[in-house]
Amino acid sequence: MNLMLSAYLLLAFAIVAEVLGTAFLVKSDGFSKLIPSLLVIVCYSLSFYVLSQVTKTLNIGVVYAIWSGVGIIFTALIGYYAFKQTLDTPALIGIGFIIAGVLIMNLFSKTLGH
Repeated sequence: MNLMLSAYLLLAFAIVAEVLGTAFLVKSDGFSKLIPSLLVIVCYSLSFYVLSQVTKTLNIGVVYAIWSGVGIIFTALIGYYAFKQTLDTPALIGIGFIIAGVLIMNLFSKTLGH
């Protein structure tokens, strides 16, 4: 498998782990519930470990922008669907800018790999 493709697959895994960790953060009720709190720690630890592996192949600035940007989008969706948290128009516009930024970097940037 192509090294870049492998890095992007690992990045996707890191994003999923981070988003799950954030969802469990809500369920942990301020770290007052043991199981969700442990799941937060496991998910975040796994996410950061995998993210550290991705930075061996891809530029850290691009990796972090994609990881955080896509994480924000998925976390907002989980907040909406799982926790009934709504976003106002400026928040949605901001998320739209995040999507645009991630797309611009991936489609036009020459700094993706080391």
